[in-house]
Amino acid sequence: MGSNNWYKIDNVAKVFLATVGKRDTRAFRVSCTLTEDIDPELLQKAVLSAIQDRPQVQVRVRRGIFWHYMEDTDIMPKVVMEHDRICPLLYVPAKAMLHYQVTYYGNRINLDMFHALTDGTGALEFLNIIVLDYLKLKSPGKYDDVTIHSGASAGDLSQDSYRQFFGNKNLSRSASAAKAYRPSGFKLPYNQLQFFEIHMPTAEIRPRAKELKVSLTSYLGACWMLAIRDEMPPRKYNIPVTISLPVNLRNYYPSYTARNFFNSVSVTHVFDKDITLEELAVEFDAQLKSQLTEENIKKQMDSFETMEYVAPVRAVPLFIKQLVVRHFTKKSNKKVSMVFSNLGVQKPPEKISDRIVNYSGFCSTNTMFSTMFGYKDDLTLGVSSAYINTGVVKNFVRNLSQSGVNIRVYATEVLKG
Repeated sequence: MGSNNWYKIDNVAKVFLATVGKRDTRAFRVSCTLTEDIDPELLQKAVLSAIQDRPQVQVRVRRGIFWHYMEDTDIMPKVVMEHDRICPLLYVPAKAMLHYQVTYYGNRINLDMFHALTDGTGALEFLNIIVLDYLKLKSPGKYDDVTIHSGASAGDLSQDSYRQFFGNKNLSRSASAAKAYRPSGFKLPYNQLQFFEIHMPTAEIRPRAKELKVSLTSYLGACWMLAIRDEMPPRKYNIPVTISLPVNLRNYYPSYTARNFFNSVSVTHVFDKDITLEELAVEFDAQLKSQLTEENIKKQMDSFETMEYVAPVRAVPLFIKQLVVRHFTKKSNKKVSMVFSNLGVQKPPEKISDRIVNYSGFCSTNTMFSTMFGYKDDLTLGVSSAYINTGVVKNFVRNLSQSGVNIRVYATEVLKG
């Protein structure tokens, strides 16, 4: 049995817990590829060592009468060769289990994580601690002076930063109100997802964004919008295409939390007249920048942050709250065409960087989701899609290839049943 330590769950985690499904498991994966094949025994030791630094992951989600909560658990992680689907189901009510897992395949280390535990930033830090501990075991004495710690205390790492920085404030709902165009067509059978890993040289794509004075996120976000437009029937061009972009709030507030601390902003365009990629990228960038001011981020904080402060809601049993959360999540999801999450340029400690080839990752979804990682001269996009039709991904890759970018694409096989 676990100890008596228990923790409240932040409001974003409540949304993930209410909306877990067999297809959208509310899990995500971050991976690090090394220059040599993984030794499973050393990786197992490295994970056991890394959880000493990040005990926040050693918890079990439990159901209370009014809300879920987390408590410490003695269940230990077991490293295995990758055999399950990417982003597996890591939370089953009433089942004693860890809500993360570490697997390996060839020279790649994967960390799959249930999103109620942490966000991409928190998971990448945990992954980097595992990688460093692994390399320390692999090359004894070579990296003894290397550390990843931010110097944060256990309290800082466990902090619910939403409560800390937003507290009991009346936060407004997301600005984007219109229903968005969703890539249409049949979904994959058996609750499957299709995964694509797209690689391109940063040196071939960054100058294009620089020339337009836009961010790489805006440039590629505009590429995704056009890829979606190319799949739209012309009669639907009046329906907005909306890209949702998660934002790491640690960039705006002094937080070291290893838990969730992000918000999402949306960029929208209606394709009612012709527009070039360059024009769209500039428009995308302007919209994104206008939303990323501290004042707007405060305004746009997820309305669920007010949820538990509404007196009548606090006393309502959990299963009713979950129905309400599901309803509002479903409603807000209809305002999004796809999610595009830029996890940034990865900067592991310099001493170990020559042992790392790249970083990548995926997120579960009921529609389409793309992550983006930069490392050295490799830009990696991980795309997950619930659709049989791969048109949007093909359009994205084809448009960039035809404009002269060298692209490599890897895809998972799916059962077309």
